Amino acid sequence: MSKDILKLEPQAVWKHFYSLTQIPRPSKHEQKVADFVAKFGRDNGLETIVDEVGNVIIRKPATKGMENRKGIILQGHLDMVPQKNSDKQHDFEKDPIETVIDGEWVTANGTTLGADNGIGVAAAMAALEDKSLVHGPLEALFTIDEETGMTGAFALKPNLLKGDILINLDSEDEGELYVGCAGGLDANIQLAYKNEAIPAGYTFFKLAVTGLKGGHSGMDINSGRANSIKLAFRFLRNVEQKFDVRISSIDGGSLRNAIPREAFVLAGVPNNKYGELEKSVSDFQKIYKAEFSKVEPDLSIAVSKIAAPTSVMDKASQWALIRSVFGCPNGVVRLSDSMPGLVETSTNLARVYSDNGIVYIQCLLRSSVDSSKEALAEKIASVFELAGAQVNFAGGYPGWKPNMDSVILKTMREVYQKNWGKVPEIKAIHAGLECGILGGAYPHLDMISFGPTIRYPHSPDEKVNIKTVKLFWDYLVETLKSVPNK
Repeated sequence: MSKDILKLEPQAVWKHFYSLTQIPRPSKHEQKVADFVAKFGRDNGLETIVDEVGNVIIRKPATKGMENRKGIILQGHLDMVPQKNSDKQHDFEKDPIETVIDGEWVTANGTTLGADNGIGVAAAMAALEDKSLVHGPLEALFTIDEETGMTGAFALKPNLLKGDILINLDSEDEGELYVGCAGGLDANIQLAYKNEAIPAGYTFFKLAVTGLKGGHSGMDINSGRANSIKLAFRFLRNVEQKFDVRISSIDGGSLRNAIPREAFVLAGVPNNKYGELEKSVSDFQKIYKAEFSKVEPDLSIAVSKIAAPTSVMDKASQWALIRSVFGCPNGVVRLSDSMPGLVETSTNLARVYSDNGIVYIQCLLRSSVDSSKEALAEKIASVFELAGAQVNFAGGYPGWKPNMDSVILKTMREVYQKNWGKVPEIKAIHAGLECGILGGAYPHLDMISFGPTIRYPHSPDEKVNIKTVKLFWDYLVETLKSVPNK
């Protein structure tokens, strides 16, 4: 199954991608893959540096006659988002990814594929290894922990990189060049509650919202997909007082940068109300199915009886929790004025779970306008502070402002038009590329981002289009030989 991808073209890229799929590399667990890439550099006789946090830098001298070209830095991140279907047995810290060829696409068996950003890393490795490639001074920067905080990019020391142009290999639409991205900010919220004895005469149940597509909290935020947490709390808001619901625990969402696909609530109602609760769930199933019929065909909301838990949440805290989570902003907040169709500001209500007297709530805010991001943070804080919660913001990172006079932009537009007969689309992306952070440490860098076509990143439906991987590689090869002189 997995080894079938080794037969795909270009084999130089797919062989490295296959190797990456065999190395567990979820965010915060990149040591093995960093060691692998560093060994690859040394085995190829290339200058290899591993910095204090685990970023890997590999340098390859210019080919003969190309020594005076501007130095190129190929940049990608080593980590991947660990998401799987609930019925899939997989340990992302131990198990390899099982790749599957599905027609024109490569996907994975029940998990994220890691094409984000494994294909970019594999392409950079292929460029470093290929002795027939024509290029100027070449550098590759492989960062850690891009998906959960960009700590590798933040920790990169100034004066370590030598290149003039940075080509980020982490975009997801072939034929498009990205020249800007959104900045981000993490919201961390805690709402304390008291555990109370379970009331007498109650039937307890598990409410499960499942079957959603999820996806990338930036790239897919304008897709209209449902948020499992929002659906669960909308239901709770409707039935809480009607049926005297008492919540025991909550577990919704998984990762801050993924749209929540599943949410589970353990709760109870008086014995004589359970039948009405079941009917209400059935009614909401129909409502949700009608509202999301096109984008969420597999949406499910269901209840099943469970044994009584040891405690329930106090009523006052439950009241505040349901209303604040239901009222929390989620999704697209504003579209860009300067680039039609581009999301300017959004937020993803990503994670809600209870543990030992505290409900933890996590959101990821994105915006290409810092003041808009700050206003959104204040709005979210206002909602939860009214509920008596503690709110703090962390992990902020800057956006990347487009430079339409960029030398590498001009070069890559000309290369694409010459070789493929059309001008690539120039775009900004509503996601956090590392370019904004790296540009802060290296303000002289001329930056651009491109990649093959990847769909549904950050979800088990993630897939990469086979044909576009070849186009992506050919485009990179032609770009490297066309870089202008210093």
